[in-house]
Amino acid sequence: MAKMEAKTSLLDNMIGVGDMVLLEPLDEDSFINNLKKRFDHNEVYTYIGSVVISINPYRSLPIYSPEKVEEYRNRNFYELSPHIFALSDEAYRSLRDQDKDQCILITGESGAGKTEASKLVMSYVAAVCGKGAEVNQVKEQLLQSNPVLEAFGNAKTVRNDNSSRFGKYMDIEFDFKGDPLGGVISNYLLEKSRVVKQPRGERNFHIFYQILSGASEDFLCELKLERDFSRYNYLGLDSAHVNGVDDAANFRTVRNAMQIVGFMDHETQSVFEVVAAVLKLGNIEFKPESRVNGLDESKIKDKNELKEICELTGIDQSVLERAFSFRTVEAKQEKVSTTLNVAQAYYARDALAKNLYSRLFSWLVTRINESIKAQTKVRKKVMGVLDIYGFEIFEDNSFEQFIINYCNEKLQQIFIELTLKEEQEEYIREGIEWTHIEYFNNAIICDLIENNQTGILAMLDEECLRPGTVTDETFLEKLNQVCATHQHFESRMSKCSRFLNDTSLPHSCFRIQHYAGKVMYQVEGFVDKNNDLLYRDLSQAMWKASHSLIKALFPEGNPAKINLKRPPTAGSQFKASVATLMKNLQTKNPNYIRCIKPNDKKAAHVFNDALVCHQIRYLGLLENVRVRRAGYAFRQAYEPCLERYKMLCRQTWPHWRGAARAGVEVLFNELEIPEEEFSFGRSKIFIRNPRTLFKLEDLRKQRLEDLATLIEKIYRGWKCRTRFLLMKKSQIVIASWYRRYAQQKKYQKTKSSAVTVQSYIRGWKARKLLRELKHQKRCNEAATIIAAYWHGTQVRREYRKFFRANAGRKIYEFTLQRIMQKYFLEMKKKMPSLSPIDKNWPARPYLFLDSTHKELKRIFHLWRCKKYRDQFTDQQKLIYEEKLEASELFKDKKALYPASVGQPFQGAYLEIGKNPKYKKLKDAVDEKIIIAEVVNKINRANGKATSRIFLLTKNNVLLADQKSGNIKSEVPLGDVAKVSMSSQNDGFFAVHLKEGSGAAGKGDFLLSSDHLIEMATKLYRTTLSQTKQKLNIEIADEFLVQFRQDKVCVKFIQGSQKNGNIPTCKRKNNRLLEVAVP
Repeated sequence: MAKMEAKTSLLDNMIGVGDMVLLEPLDEDSFINNLKKRFDHNEVYTYIGSVVISINPYRSLPIYSPEKVEEYRNRNFYELSPHIFALSDEAYRSLRDQDKDQCILITGESGAGKTEASKLVMSYVAAVCGKGAEVNQVKEQLLQSNPVLEAFGNAKTVRNDNSSRFGKYMDIEFDFKGDPLGGVISNYLLEKSRVVKQPRGERNFHIFYQILSGASEDFLCELKLERDFSRYNYLGLDSAHVNGVDDAANFRTVRNAMQIVGFMDHETQSVFEVVAAVLKLGNIEFKPESRVNGLDESKIKDKNELKEICELTGIDQSVLERAFSFRTVEAKQEKVSTTLNVAQAYYARDALAKNLYSRLFSWLVTRINESIKAQTKVRKKVMGVLDIYGFEIFEDNSFEQFIINYCNEKLQQIFIELTLKEEQEEYIREGIEWTHIEYFNNAIICDLIENNQTGILAMLDEECLRPGTVTDETFLEKLNQVCATHQHFESRMSKCSRFLNDTSLPHSCFRIQHYAGKVMYQVEGFVDKNNDLLYRDLSQAMWKASHSLIKALFPEGNPAKINLKRPPTAGSQFKASVATLMKNLQTKNPNYIRCIKPNDKKAAHVFNDALVCHQIRYLGLLENVRVRRAGYAFRQAYEPCLERYKMLCRQTWPHWRGAARAGVEVLFNELEIPEEEFSFGRSKIFIRNPRTLFKLEDLRKQRLEDLATLIEKIYRGWKCRTRFLLMKKSQIVIASWYRRYAQQKKYQKTKSSAVTVQSYIRGWKARKLLRELKHQKRCNEAATIIAAYWHGTQVRREYRKFFRANAGRKIYEFTLQRIMQKYFLEMKKKMPSLSPIDKNWPARPYLFLDSTHKELKRIFHLWRCKKYRDQFTDQQKLIYEEKLEASELFKDKKALYPASVGQPFQGAYLEIGKNPKYKKLKDAVDEKIIIAEVVNKINRANGKATSRIFLLTKNNVLLADQKSGNIKSEVPLGDVAKVSMSSQNDGFFAVHLKEGSGAAGKGDFLLSSDHLIEMATKLYRTTLSQTKQKLNIEIADEFLVQFRQDKVCVKFIQGSQKNGNIPTCKRKNNRLLEVAVP
């Protein structure tokens, strides 16, 4: 905010001259140098009074941020540096506060940045106007209409990658508060010839490339398109891809913008179908064919493209094929059908493509207008934004350039008229005498083009409508007859002898001296482009389409509404549109943005003096400056003028108490400025010559330096006085603190001396008392020692006779006590580790300590075992208890046992809960599963094994089918009598059931498992826990197994196996099963 307040005029910190009206001296070189100087410092905007000159920087600049919008909001036009936001704000505030309709005219040649300037104007207005859901929706729709129109109406040219190939005028409607209500868009002269042919180095309209690059494969298939650009004759391949342009992303932006603007899904689909049809029309090719009567006709080479077009548009293929081959001419009541040769067929195809695309574009504008138009009928304020093609001078200029330059002539005419009118109105309003200003009036050029009798457009229409053979050459002959004497018309074939030998002017061309310079036009194509003729057969074929949008685009094809009247020509239509536009602009307050292109390379930091000079000439900018300076070059309201220059006069500085005008009069009288150099208006001071203004600025600058010196002097004096007073105050404080410190130090030194003297005296007294007490203590101790020795002597005399009798026993006890003490100290040093399996123990030192030594070993082992057990968790204790139980049951009894010691008991070898295959089994078992393992059940009939799932729960033993999970057997633990197994290295075991139990009907189970030791141990412990009875574990190499009613002997023998180390079971007879163990 401080920065904003510091700058109150465009004259502050000015690079070059911000307003060309103040340029001194004023000539073409100084004008260009000033623009170049500002351009080199990133100042791309310069004023000519209220006109903004905008130079395209060809790069992004940080001058369009939301902070910049707020900086220029509600500020005076000349208060800040020149900017397009200043003009936008001035126009918006005039519309909102003064109820004046506004129009912003943006002109310049292709590539000068007109489209971007119009976007900036609209974005600024959208940012500063009101807020709210409805208002934001309207603003968003107005802004999003730009991407749609750019995609369908802009193209890449040699001068501009995003050149507008149509003119656009948008009226934005506001309510009384200044909030946008809606808008209306008008379009002028779409360059539809670009659809069928583009100059070298240029592209067709953006939408064709966007749809091929950004549409999905499915969508392209629906439109019967392929992604390859080279497949389409209407697309130029030399510039199909543009650096820095992402056609795919732009296609997504266009579809999103169409949705925001209000296009329905079926409408969007229809639009793209029409675009696809136009693209595929270019692929239709014709071949000549001779008829019997000798006339030439054309036939379509490949009908596949025609078929796809008809499928897209819903047109009968035979109808469209005939329309490309025949032409029907109606005169009164007669119809004449003639064949089309190949050239005429290609003309008809291209005419259809151009008309189809042009009418689609007009329909898009109409559809957007329906969405963005104001919904209320209250009185509206209007701001118009005109973004129209600039003056064009190419190597080959045709009908399109002629029409475009005619429009620019009209805009230049209205610009001069409105600028002079605005200047004259301000003079009258301020009471300043108006003097006539001489300027070039281009009305004579406009009359040459648009005169209803002798104008070029009128003669072109007359040539198109007359009977007989009409060619471009006959049109040029007529021009040479009618316009030969016109001072702005030049032709080699005219009666004017001065152009007969002009070799720069070909015979098939004419030249017009426009306000912007001379332009030579190729007359070829003028008649055809002005006719813009579409055969009635094609219109009727389009009307017969089942495609609703295409049918709506060709209402003249309806047979019930046949109109034999010739449609208006393209020139007359455009002339009428321009007249309507001029009439509309004259009802509004104009604001001008003149766009300039700094170079032809579209490169940043490059300023081409010759190119800029050419644009300055044809835009008439120097003439504009001269018009503004013809009267008074500078004008300013009294209040800001007095505020800016009041320091130049003693009477007005620092404050003027009277009226601002009186203060300015006093100021100018004091400065002795000649009276002819200024005039006093009602609210403004008018300065005639820029030198006067710059003299004021120089005086102000010098005065500001003097004031700065004065302020600096006063500030330095104040700073020195303040510093002196602060130093004086500080010295007093320091002195007081030092005196206090010195007294404290002196007191502390005196106190320390007194304490030292006192301590020495107290020490002397204490030492004297200590000596006395020590002497007294020594006397007492001496008396006690003497008494003790005396009493000892007396006692020894008395007990000497008893001492010799007990001396041996006392010595023995002392020696034994000393030996035991030494023994325990050595044992402490030689103690083994705390591992329970460590069997090391120190050697016994003395024989009499043998029992003690063994007992200590036992106690230490028990203690360290307890310490080891205390480290276990409950789960580990349970595992070791099971391992201990297994050791008691199988150690030295079962050969398989040693291999199981190192294997942890897991129990759940099958993840029944996680495997969906065993869901049925999991649901059938409610109890906790202690062990789940796959075992082999031995069939007594043949000795073969069958896989079964062995489940042990708290109360039951279950066998289930491995594949299905169905439970085959369920035995309560109380019905298990015993378990039998061999002593060898095999996994066979038998589960014997109690006779008479419910589960004994089928007999005992003979099973084989890889985890026999674990299963037998867990079965033993679970049975003991539930039944309080020990389960009998029988280990023998031969035992009986009950199978239903028979008992079978199971016998284990040693033998080599074919299967390696796997035990096998074979049936020997009805009573014997033999298990061979390796």
